[in-house]
Amino acid sequence: MDIRATLLIYAGAATAEIAGCFAFWAWLRLGKSAFWLVPGMISLVVFAWLLTLVDASAAGRAYAAYGGVYITSSLIWLWTIEGIRPDRWDLIGVVTCLIGAAVILFGPRMPV
Repeated sequence: MDIRATLLIYAGAATAEIAGCFAFWAWLRLGKSAFWLVPGMISLVVFAWLLTLVDASAAGRAYAAYGGVYITSSLIWLWTIEGIRPDRWDLIGVVTCLIGAAVILFGPRMPV
């Protein structure tokens, strides 16, 4: 699997996870109908399924690398959906996390 496919899977997983979690947030914190939970749960199932498609030697490694993508996607959600522009500390943090995620996912591995 090439890097583009991995990034697309991670982007889809992040979108599904954030949307699913936001559905619960909307229900519990914004007073939306409990019907918001149905698409929220479906979205979280899609998120979990997408992560199984990542070509990684171990689930924990795929999840750890995904963390950087999730943080990036969360800040994009913050800006585009919630209308709050990330500040420089958000951007410094996301770059740091993405570098760490790349090291985890694409670093050379010794055979076990």
